Amino acid sequence: MKPQFGNGVTLVSDDSGPRHGAPVILVHGHPFNRTMWAPQTAALTAAGYRVITPDLRGYGDSPVLPGKVTLADHADDIAALLDGLGLEQVVVGGVSMGGQIAMEIRLRHPGLVRALVLSDTSPAPETEAGAKLRREAADRLVAEGMRPYAGEVIDKMLAPYNVTGMPEVAARVTAMMCATDPEGAAAAQRGRAERPDYRPVLASAAEPCLVLVGADDVYTPVAEAQALHALLPHSVLTVIEGAGHLPGVEQPEAFNRALLDFLAGL
Repeated sequence: MKPQFGNGVTLVSDDSGPRHGAPVILVHGHPFNRTMWAPQTAALTAAGYRVITPDLRGYGDSPVLPGKVTLADHADDIAALLDGLGLEQVVVGGVSMGGQIAMEIRLRHPGLVRALVLSDTSPAPETEAGAKLRREAADRLVAEGMRPYAGEVIDKMLAPYNVTGMPEVAARVTAMMCATDPEGAAAAQRGRAERPDYRPVLASAAEPCLVLVGADDVYTPVAEAQALHALLPHSVLTVIEGAGHLPGVEQPEAFNRALLDFLAGL
């Protein structure tokens, strides 16, 4: 675990695998941390890739900045992190909010992106109603803490049958959520309330893209992943059976197989 200097903050990240390996950065979603990528890190480093997994500001071991942290802030943090590591071009992957940060990196720092991996995420702008709900959720996180929220969303983060059928996975995901600082999670929610429309930049993207989605994702259903796939000029779509919103956690072998197949073709 190495602290790396990000965009005005000190991001904590893991830098795994051979230094000469093709670099891949994986961006976690809300309200998790870099440990969610442990199965992917193991598989990718075994295949010779260099894998960078940061904790976003406000999450994990990175510092918490109360108030509002936008997706642009997160993207600039990661660009600065990669610059500090001397990496000029990487495969950028993310799940959910992390996928939106990957899109923001493509918007703000297009030269950094060799390819995109977008899991269970949406490029559409936030709606007025959605923005109101995010701001209300942020206030509630600060007032109540993470545990009530975690209890409410666990069977949406994971497919309900995996909450009961994979108790160790459910416990791990719940523990990650509960360990998150409420102020950090709230700041990111306020920032996501201002999410822009990424569809124009993605429609003109020349880079290869892998779109992944859990077959039973209720937050970003398969139909949304199909629309994202149709939008991207050079994309492949993989639906992960037996998974909800976090297929890399719920079905890591299937997720890793799709990811490795995609990377091998670059």
